[in-house]
Amino acid sequence: MALNIKPLADRVLIEPVEAETKTASGIIIPDNAKEKPQQGNVMAVGKGTKDEPMTVKVGDKVLYGKYAGTELKLEGKDYLIMRESDILAIV
Repeated sequence: MALNIKPLADRVLIEPVEAETKTASGIIIPDNAKEKPQQGNVMAVGKGTKDEPMTVKVGDKVLYGKYAGTELKLEGKDYLIMRESDILAIV
């Protein structure tokens, strides 16, 4: 499915991975105790700036800061849009 959104300059659109619902030992985590995910998949990237070309590309799995980006809902799914500098690592 193609998204109808194109980030500008050094912005990146990320689809966060689902938060864990169960611990390794089998304990179910309630919704109000779930950690906000800090990992996601890059869905779209901007063209970068003339001084800094983009490092990440569509399909990369990335780690980002806990409070990075702006949340948005598009076609019923949650996404984050953030600057490439808010991305900590490509996994």
